[in-house]
Amino acid sequence: MTWPVIQLTGGPAWLLSRATRARRSFYYVRMTTQPQPAAVLPDYASRVLAVLAAGAVGDAAATRASAGQDALGVTANTQLTLFVTDGLLEWIEWQNEGQMADAAACVWLACLRWHRTQTGQLPESAPPAPSRWIDERPELRHRRSPDPACLTGLADPGMGVPTDPKNPDAAGCGALVRSAPYGLIPSLPDTHVASFARQGAVLTHGHPAAWTASAAFALMIASAMTGASLPDAVAHGQSWLRDQAEAPTDAVEAPATASLAAAVDAALAAERAHPSDPAAALTQAVCTLTENAEDSASADSASADSPAPASTASAALAAQLLGAAHGMAVFGAEPGTSGGVDELSGHVPGWLAERDVVIEAARRWVAATS
Repeated sequence: MTWPVIQLTGGPAWLLSRATRARRSFYYVRMTTQPQPAAVLPDYASRVLAVLAAGAVGDAAATRASAGQDALGVTANTQLTLFVTDGLLEWIEWQNEGQMADAAACVWLACLRWHRTQTGQLPESAPPAPSRWIDERPELRHRRSPDPACLTGLADPGMGVPTDPKNPDAAGCGALVRSAPYGLIPSLPDTHVASFARQGAVLTHGHPAAWTASAAFALMIASAMTGASLPDAVAHGQSWLRDQAEAPTDAVEAPATASLAAAVDAALAAERAHPSDPAAALTQAVCTLTENAEDSASADSASADSPAPASTASAALAAQLLGAAHGMAVFGAEPGTSGGVDELSGHVPGWLAERDVVIEAARRWVAATS
């Protein structure tokens, strides 16, 4: 396939939806007529599946199954990651059809649909959000420790934008943990990766520490997806983060920044300890970050309305970094395997309750982007 050259512009935009057009005013993506090829690595499918699956595994491993459960379920962190992935996928599908669409608004509508799975209905005054394949998956309809800022930001009328973000004081991990999909878009320039991640973050988390951490992480994923080593990919995101004038002086103390730092440290340490065994590295990183997690945390417990512990976010982030750098080798596949999602899906752990929807999300993404 070929990708259009994209430009970020400001002003009124028309969001194209399969059932409606919603007029908005914010930064949006405009396609030009000059195509450019999407450059992806031979093991692109392996890396996409690994990012989504490893993130889900890290998330689920930080929770504890209820007595008698055979499978671990993910928290709202992975649920939202999958919905953001589908929002970007809808934008990509519109591009593939030659239609102009707004990536940020497609993600917003996807997040509103996730909100519906948590509350039973769209927020009052929300625009129509036509259902897609992911909305029909019953395993994503469980309420599992959603970040309160995600719920309140999406419930508040209107869409959060960089100039008018939702929850301006929210500096938690709720936006960071759903930012990996922005790094999966092939051939997207760094400035656009960061802008997309920022627009996605301010839907619910308006504090500069939240969106800068989200953008830095998306850039790390994007760099690893192009073949950069894990240390180089991390350094790339950290360099961008240091250059941000909007980053507050107390950002290092913000939960999002601290969670990202913990994830990076764990992923790098695990890779150094197991340079030729990505699967062992994944196990070490996740175990390091979850060993102090609350034993009582359960995806289906009575505390399902309580935010997931920070260890859950960090474990998912570290796992996603390793997945982007090593592909499905983090689950024991041969390093550099260039097979498709279906060929590689057998390596996704069977104990993951959301295994099938993770695989399907990866399958649809790869089909639309390669």
